[in-house]
Amino acid sequence: MLVTAGLVNAQETGNYYLPVQTKISNGIIEGNYDVDSRIAKYFGIPFAKPPIDDLRWKAPQAPENWEGVKETKKFGPRPVQANVFGDMNSWSDGLSEDCLYLNVWTPTKRGEKGLPVLFYIYGGGFVAGDASEPRYNGESMAKEGVVVVTANHRLNIFGFLSHPELSAESSYRASGNYGLLDQAMALQWVKDNIEAFGGDPERITIAGESAGSISVSYQMASPLSRNLIAGAIGESGAGIYPTLAPVSLEEAEKTGREFLEGKGIKTLTELRKMSTKDIFEMYTESGRFGFPVVLDGHFLGKTLPEIFESGEQAQVPLLVGWNSAEMNGMAFMQGKPYTKENFVAKVKETYPEDYEEVLKMYPHSNAEEVAQSATDLASDRFIVYSTWKWADLHKKSSDKPVYRYLFSKLRPPLVDKSLTSGFAGGTVRAESAEPAPKAIGAPHAMEIEYAMGNLHLIKDYEWTAEDYQVSKTMFGYFTNFVKTGNPNGDGLPDWPKVGKEEKNPSIINIDVKTEKEKAEKDQRYDFHDRFYKKN
Repeated sequence: MLVTAGLVNAQETGNYYLPVQTKISNGIIEGNYDVDSRIAKYFGIPFAKPPIDDLRWKAPQAPENWEGVKETKKFGPRPVQANVFGDMNSWSDGLSEDCLYLNVWTPTKRGEKGLPVLFYIYGGGFVAGDASEPRYNGESMAKEGVVVVTANHRLNIFGFLSHPELSAESSYRASGNYGLLDQAMALQWVKDNIEAFGGDPERITIAGESAGSISVSYQMASPLSRNLIAGAIGESGAGIYPTLAPVSLEEAEKTGREFLEGKGIKTLTELRKMSTKDIFEMYTESGRFGFPVVLDGHFLGKTLPEIFESGEQAQVPLLVGWNSAEMNGMAFMQGKPYTKENFVAKVKETYPEDYEEVLKMYPHSNAEEVAQSATDLASDRFIVYSTWKWADLHKKSSDKPVYRYLFSKLRPPLVDKSLTSGFAGGTVRAESAEPAPKAIGAPHAMEIEYAMGNLHLIKDYEWTAEDYQVSKTMFGYFTNFVKTGNPNGDGLPDWPKVGKEEKNPSIINIDVKTEKEKAEKDQRYDFHDRFYKKN
């Protein structure tokens, strides 16, 4: 890595930066070296050609080489998306179809090589998200000796549309999954280029939350990427029914064809000539929540259970877990009050043949129990079961260790009392003047800034010493896992790996007091495993 002389933006930013250059496969790039943190940062590195014009709805293509020095000091634009999750916070500047850029934070010193690498994938349901969000910021982990990479991928109609014409023009005779193919290409870029940043291409751990976690499960399974990784971290989500599981190519093509026909679009040529704005409006007006992942025979040939049961997935250590209240109980109750009668009625409606078994597993004798059980059921159905199934499949089909966590830390109060916590992790303007109900557990997406050591970058909450202690613990586990494939280390409560034949394995419960405990609720996931198979 080459350091050039001179301070950049010192007065403008309040930080002291030196321009720093390094040579990658396509040419020389120039980022910033922060003399305070001792971290070099390269933002907005192109890892593929812009997916525009004739490259719309095609697998990503390798970028062109360039002459001279390309400045990589600003985040690239985020993928085109609606403000679906109003609480997402982005440091990038604007939206564009030209979005395939990645970011690198590296602590490498003169001549240093062989550092572990973290490749983090953002969440957002495959319809929203951005690699520049501060909670994913890689500087904290880079300070611990890890090279961190975040990358954009295409979303919604731009990233997942499937259509017979698109399949016909493809070399592998399928379509869709462009966002996942973007991730795979970014991962290949890391494999090919990370040595230029001091990273070890044989020590790449991939991680993500929600749709990012689902992406990790898919990348573990895909023949395009499963041989590129040394470890995997999943925070709340896997691509296993009922959570953003893949559909057949025939079904995906039918969905895409009917969507376009309904909008009066007759040919692919006509669609590609449309402006970004018109395509985006057409998509948002439809009310669709994205398009499905597809069994395209290229990125993904079989479902995740089929791939994992046959042992074809990446044979690497897996750290996986979820939060204690992933979904609000009202999602199950559909707005009905938390009474025993209402809960029993909803369970009977949802599980007409199995309601007696369900009622035994989810206590409901009073309003407090109903609130907890409705939250548990909503969470299990939304994302917990699929995440559990991923861990269960891997422990049975791999000799590599599996570590499970439960994140239980309650949120601290908001700084701005006129706001309320949003679903994706930040805050939104409160719709009601009434106080929010008492929190039952840790909601979806809350753990990200704790795990990445980034509480100091999130200004929405009144973080306390307890929050910083919980973050220190979770961040320590994640950093150790990236470095060694094992989360354990000095000063951390012991975290045992899951036994291959354990029915109620030992897990780590991350809270104000973090400790290992037996997973006493796994019977719920065993039940849902049987339920989803027969339904």
